[in-house]
Amino acid sequence: MRLLLVEDDNHVAAALSAVLARHGFDVTHARSGEEALQALVPESDGFGVVLLDLGLPDQDGYEVCGKIRKRTSTPVIMVTARADVRSRIHGLNLGADDYVVKPYDTGELLARIHAVSRRSVADDASAPGDTALWLGPVYIELPNRQVTVDGLVVQLTRKEFDLLALLAQRPGVVFRREQIISEVWRTSWEGTGRTLEVHVASLRSKLRMPALIETVRGVGYRLVAPAS
Repeated sequence: MRLLLVEDDNHVAAALSAVLARHGFDVTHARSGEEALQALVPESDGFGVVLLDLGLPDQDGYEVCGKIRKRTSTPVIMVTARADVRSRIHGLNLGADDYVVKPYDTGELLARIHAVSRRSVADDASAPGDTALWLGPVYIELPNRQVTVDGLVVQLTRKEFDLLALLAQRPGVVFRREQIISEVWRTSWEGTGRTLEVHVASLRSKLRMPALIETVRGVGYRLVAPAS
């Protein structure tokens, strides 16, 4: 798999590139946001994953993520020292598929890279259905993967849409955390649990309907269908 590593620290990049190469990755190193964007031109051979450090010398990493998402659907994993939920939600809102908080374990990073790669391949291979779901003011078009609230389009990331669609197909039914992670993230890796929480928080914020997805303590989540 080709991987684009966006990291301004040459020593960190060299060490990480060596580890990634030992695990079969073909790594391209970009030292700035501009280098990363140039590497992602439409006519390039394409990358399986972008590993994006947020502390870049020329542009804010969040800004770079937003620009990447406008150019390509390639999965983006943010690398950040900002561990607060608000920062992570902001990254997901800009289109990041996952994040790793510094300092991180190399095994965790590799697991997350493989996870987002599998999810991307599976999503691309999935044939869209012909179903739409109405949930009060929320309209979910499954074939086009589009969500509107009161007629206004809400921009969701790939996994945000998958999570919402899963819960919306069985309103009122409690989905266990393990079940959601298995069906949406296609993995049983325990570290995905925190990502699930952040995606739920992001959905509540984007849809401006915090009561739409209810947390069932110790179990998981369910969608509470709003009144029409």
